[in-house]
Amino acid sequence: MYNAWDDALAKIQQQINPSSFNTWFSDTSILSNEDGVITIGVKNTFYIKQLRDKYYTIIADALKKSNIDVKEIKFEVKSANKPKVKPHEVTPASNNTGIQTISSLTHAAKKNYNIEGNGLSDKFTLETFVAGKYNEIAYGAAKNIIDNPGKSINPFFLYGGPGLGKTHLVQAIGNAIQKNNPTFKIKYIPINHFYAELIDSIRRNKGTEFYNKYSQLDCLIVDDFQQMMNKEKSQEEFFNIFNDLYLNGRQIIVTSDRLPSQIKTVDERLASRLTWSGAYDIQLPSLEDKCAILRAKADLRGAEIEDEAIEYIAENVNTSIRDLEGEFQKILVMSEIRGVSPLDLINSGSTQINRPAKYKKPTSKQIVEKVAKEFNITPKELCSRTRVSNIKNARQVAMYLLRHELNLSFPIIASEVGIENHTTVMHGVKKIEQDIKLDFSLREKIEAVKEKIYG
Repeated sequence: MYNAWDDALAKIQQQINPSSFNTWFSDTSILSNEDGVITIGVKNTFYIKQLRDKYYTIIADALKKSNIDVKEIKFEVKSANKPKVKPHEVTPASNNTGIQTISSLTHAAKKNYNIEGNGLSDKFTLETFVAGKYNEIAYGAAKNIIDNPGKSINPFFLYGGPGLGKTHLVQAIGNAIQKNNPTFKIKYIPINHFYAELIDSIRRNKGTEFYNKYSQLDCLIVDDFQQMMNKEKSQEEFFNIFNDLYLNGRQIIVTSDRLPSQIKTVDERLASRLTWSGAYDIQLPSLEDKCAILRAKADLRGAEIEDEAIEYIAENVNTSIRDLEGEFQKILVMSEIRGVSPLDLINSGSTQINRPAKYKKPTSKQIVEKVAKEFNITPKELCSRTRVSNIKNARQVAMYLLRHELNLSFPIIASEVGIENHTTVMHGVKKIEQDIKLDFSLREKIEAVKEKIYG
């Protein structure tokens, strides 16, 4: 039976994107088959809703193609070994599960960083990192690096806004490499600690010792590189260490909240080297991704929280995973104080999501103008029917931004950029969505346009 399910999973995997497959099918199994009534075991009730509503037909077809007679498919939560904790029993003080949120771990890792150790926290693992469409490229790169440190993707430059899980992912890489290679010398260090240690070594006339310490590493992980601006001596020292590590095939991992080219006063040579293997970003998660993240956190903490409550939090927090988890924690604590379930608390109006001020939405005209300027053409040229390569690329980028930033329909986008057939817009948007996964220069152009739109 389980071999048949594995065969069915292989067929399902060919029909949906990798992030969706990993999110919804990674821990499923067939619990029973009674005269064609198939019961599939899943992690929790939220997975039941998603699999039943979105993937029922795909699952049924895959089972039939795997020679399993299917009359009906049922979904059931697999029994857990650990008892559930009621929401009003979960508080910061009483939570003895040993599980922390990404945001609290990130803060703790940096606050309690031990400059003499490898700097890694064993709480950060790939197993506790929730993969989704918003981070699938970075996640895939991470697994590649773990299997081939210093070879295929080196350096690994990871960027994205604060609170999206960059620290978690790079520390998970470090922990996995250390586990697979116990003799490796690995160092995780926030860039401000690197700077402080460098200054201290200069003060104590131990610059050579500092250099030797870092140039002999097997894997160097530097966090928050954007704080390197205006620190010329640190940049020079890091540049030299980078070159030595790279030439000797040692793994280099760097995180930042923006691309190197967007960090003012960073040496051009260093900025160029950091992206030799491209740049990988973590974006804001989708609604489904956010729900999956919160459900995973609830399961790890042993907390019971209704799917409707999870969806409410996910729909109303659109800033970062850190903020998402903060609101999640707040609602759990308030439900404990009030002695009611999270959903009852929400329905009573006793809680309100803290929503930071949003950027003012740009107009479609502003987006077209900014894209045209970035590509050194006029808005009139962008909206013309010419198929000159540079203008065509600019037009497709404008389509992509009009779709993703303003959520305009394809026919409306067509009218905004002077195209008669909206299917051309659909093709253009899809092309950019695919290209930015691997085309670093295109991604940088789009980020530059967005910065000008919202800056």
